[in-house]
Amino acid sequence: MSAFPASGREWHLVARPHGWPTAEDFALREAPVSEPAEGRILVRNLYFSVDPYMRGRMNDVKSYVPPFQLDRPMDGGAVGEVIASNAEGFAVGDHVLHGLGWREYADVPAQHATKVDASLAPLSAYLGVLGMTGLTAYAGLFDVASFKEGDAVFVSGAAGAVGSQVGQMAKLKGASRVIGSAGSDEKVKLLVEEYGFDAAFNYKNGPVGQQLKEAAPDGIDVYFDNVGGDHLEAAISSLNVHGRATICGMIAQYNSTEPTPAPRNLAMVIGKRLRLQGVLVGDHAALQPQFVQDVAGWIASGELKYNETVVEGIENGYEAFAGLLRGENTGKMIVSLAQ
Repeated sequence: MSAFPASGREWHLVARPHGWPTAEDFALREAPVSEPAEGRILVRNLYFSVDPYMRGRMNDVKSYVPPFQLDRPMDGGAVGEVIASNAEGFAVGDHVLHGLGWREYADVPAQHATKVDASLAPLSAYLGVLGMTGLTAYAGLFDVASFKEGDAVFVSGAAGAVGSQVGQMAKLKGASRVIGSAGSDEKVKLLVEEYGFDAAFNYKNGPVGQQLKEAAPDGIDVYFDNVGGDHLEAAISSLNVHGRATICGMIAQYNSTEPTPAPRNLAMVIGKRLRLQGVLVGDHAALQPQFVQDVAGWIASGELKYNETVVEGIENGYEAFAGLLRGENTGKMIVSLAQ
């Protein structure tokens, strides 16, 4: 019998949020911890991820991922240490990436866990730059948007975990110009000075369409959309003929209780022969080996920089998620449970 506690804490969704989630919609509860059954491992989580897509899972609607169940633990990306194993190929002390976050201890089916190497990159990186967010950026830019050398690229939500990677990857692969939007002057500065964007603007400082035209006088060829709304409308106006847009997220409307206005200039899609395509990272698992090889190399060489906003303690899980929706993170938002 391994030494582990009789119980651990986990976050439950207790009410479906209407509009912005509130603290009353969540509860941190104790749950028993026991030896894993055949084919399973017990993991002490060290970090878990909070992501914008989780807001959609709080609604009771049919979508590409099932909704969170009420009075049940929420889930999401996590990385931790195996403290008990009843599965071949996993030993106590191994570090693994898995999908049962939002809790201190996770009883994980072995086939849903992936061993990760702490010597390649810090463990938290497997939730961001080397994880789902990094692969989303990689697949969305190179596969979905068919990026090619010489393209001018606009990224909204560019200081976030996905957006900051998209901009840097585009530069590394020969973009002619990379423009980003963000929600504060500090983030704009970070995009240009640390991530190497050619231009960036604070969308709160004026109409997005006007600011984008000034930043990209010759138009754009690729738009990577994390925001939707006025950003998508602005991008459609600035996209050149045969431009491509990867629709990754629409955080501007995740908490809306009324339908949000669509871009008013959608007719431009016809004349410009634009392609607007959604991206879901699950469709691109085949890219994973190439992605890890490329990105681990770029991190090691210092060519790809990344930021994490780390919130300490499981008790601050809700605050981390609410902060993410308010845009308080720079780069990946992670909750650390490391003792």
